[in-house]
Parts: sequence; structure tokens; C-alpha cells
Amino acid sequence: MSDESPWLVVGLGNPGKEYARNRHNVGFMVADLLASRVGAKFGRAKRAQAEMAEGRLGFGGPKLVLMKPLTYMNLSGAPVVSLAQFFKVPVSHVIAVHDELDVPFGQVRAKRGGGEGGHNGLRSMSKSLSSKEYARVRFGIGRPPGRQDPADYVLSDFSGAERKELEFLVDRAADVVEAIVLEGVEWAQNKYHGG
Repeated sequence: MSDESPWLVVGLGNPGKEYARNRHNVGFMVADLLASRVGAKFGRAKRAQAEMAEGRLGFGGPKLVLMKPLTYMNLSGAPVVSLAQFFKVPVSHVIAVHDELDVPFGQVRAKRGGGEGGHNGLRSMSKSLSSKEYARVRFGIGRPPGRQDPADYVLSDFSGAERKELEFLVDRAADVVEAIVLEGVEWAQNKYHGG
């Protein structure tokens, strides 16, 4: 595959208003911001159970296919594969944007490959793509307080204090996605892992 291949940016989340502001839905939030940055609007994808938007990063820059699977988190992989195959996107050009319990709130991390850390959206993607070698933008949500079940925690909304920082952090996560597309995962790590 040439470097001219489009990039498939997968914002992981759950469809429906009741989930819209959940910690588990930061992937959708980042995808929405990226769509507005490239002047694209989300619409229903014909070939997958997903919302999709297309645009270019900068004038004549790389093509981005942004997607929000509509299958619920645990089944995200099938629509990802459908769009990756249709747009001929190699695994090396797939980026998953997701919430991450193992990264403290306020931090955004980039990486390629690795485990899923119990994240069902990533597990579904890895299984459907038959590979773990896609890039990830890990949006830190930290561990639940006290004895709260992680499953309940990820499906709860950000706290009032967190919401004050959320817009800035979603913006930063979108910057990390753009950095991966334009410069690569290592460059993004060097630039954004300082704080």
C-alpha cells in the first residue's frame, strides 16, 4: 500500500443521546471535532453500520475517513472492517480514538499495537481486523473512584471538574490524531507525551 492510502479514524463510543456525554464516548467527541476541522458532516454510511464523514487534512493533504460505529462498543469491529475494505485502508492507516482507564484524566497518549486493556471496542476491532497493529489515541479517563465498577464508571458522564477541561482535552486528542496522520506515531508521542 502506498502512503496515498486514506486514513480511517475510528471514534469509539455508543450511539444514542443517553450515552453522548459518557466517558466511554470520547471517541465520538474527537471524531465530531475532526469532522468540523476538515469541514465535513457526518451522515449514515451506506456500506457499514456507522456514521461517516470524509475530508482532507489541509489543502491537498491526506484523505481522512472519519467514522462512528453505530453497533455499540462491543461490536465496533465489523463496521470498521467494512469501511477499511471499501476505502482500501491498510491496518497501518487505521486510528482508534478511545477512552483509557490506565491513563490518568488529563493525558492523551498515542501508540501503535499492543493489548486492548479490557476495552471491548478495541477487542472487537483487533478481532475483526485480524491485527492489533493499528494506531490508538488513548484518552485518559483514569480509574474509577473507590470501589465503583469500571463498567459503570465508563458509562457515566464526566464530573463537573472534568467537564471544565474536556473541551481542551478533546482538542488535544484531535491534534494527536492529525500528528499521527501527518508525522507518524513516534513523532506524536515525542510531541504530546510531555504532559
